Amino acid sequence: MYIKCWGSRGSIPVSGPGYLTYGGETTCLEIRSETNDLVIIDAGTGIRNLGSLMAREGCRSCHLLFTHVHWDHLMGLTAFAPLFSDTCQITIPRLPFGGSYIEEALDTLFSPPRFPVPYRDIKKHIRFADFPLDHFTIGSLTFDTIPISHPNGGLGYRIRENDRQAVFLTDNELGHTHEGGGAFDDYVAFVRGSDLLLHDAEYTQEEYEPRKGWGHSAWPDTLRLALAAEVGRLGLIHHNAEHTDDAIDDIVNACRDEILRAESPLDCFAVGSDTVMSV
Repeated sequence: MYIKCWGSRGSIPVSGPGYLTYGGETTCLEIRSETNDLVIIDAGTGIRNLGSLMAREGCRSCHLLFTHVHWDHLMGLTAFAPLFSDTCQITIPRLPFGGSYIEEALDTLFSPPRFPVPYRDIKKHIRFADFPLDHFTIGSLTFDTIPISHPNGGLGYRIRENDRQAVFLTDNELGHTHEGGGAFDDYVAFVRGSDLLLHDAEYTQEEYEPRKGWGHSAWPDTLRLALAAEVGRLGLIHHNAEHTDDAIDDIVNACRDEILRAESPLDCFAVGSDTVMSV
């Protein structure tokens, strides 16, 4: 399983000399299976660059999943080249909430006066599909889901291929249980033994306290989850827009110090735009 991050920033895209290492694009993951199935999770601004690559490669099909549809995970879709192509079929499962929720969200995004191209001209390239909420397969990839603890809800994904598994839990607040979200132990059970965990680590503990309930985790809680679940690698993601490269490096170093104290073999790193991970 090949995973590439095209955007790891939270809330809003950023740019400038302080953001060159980890980038400023908002959330987007590319997942490719051993049989070359292409799955995209979230359509933050990072999806624009991925779409350009897909166009150059002559991509004919992909699946697009959403963790939820807050704007920072959706805003890149208006610049996603395959949406405007007659040669690429985009399958969007009716997740994370089922019914017509995703269609309605995209209709809102592409409707006047917010966007000049009518939604009816765009959706002809999209195939909406009914998938089971908790377990499904795409090619050789198997997906399990769990509700995230976040305002308005959403889903986290566990992706398996052969005997390897990765988990993606962005916008998941471990220090507060939102309506429909799980408790800390639920996430430990879901993540346990994963080869790779990508988890929201938007705040330091000091930043988190006045923002509790906003839907994001402090890095100490994210690290505690990874240690409790005995994962192999922890990738910190959904970086705060105010966190420069130096600030993110400080968080990673603090995590590594805690890992040493815990005498754990856990590997911790920060995920940036263009980070490639093999699982």
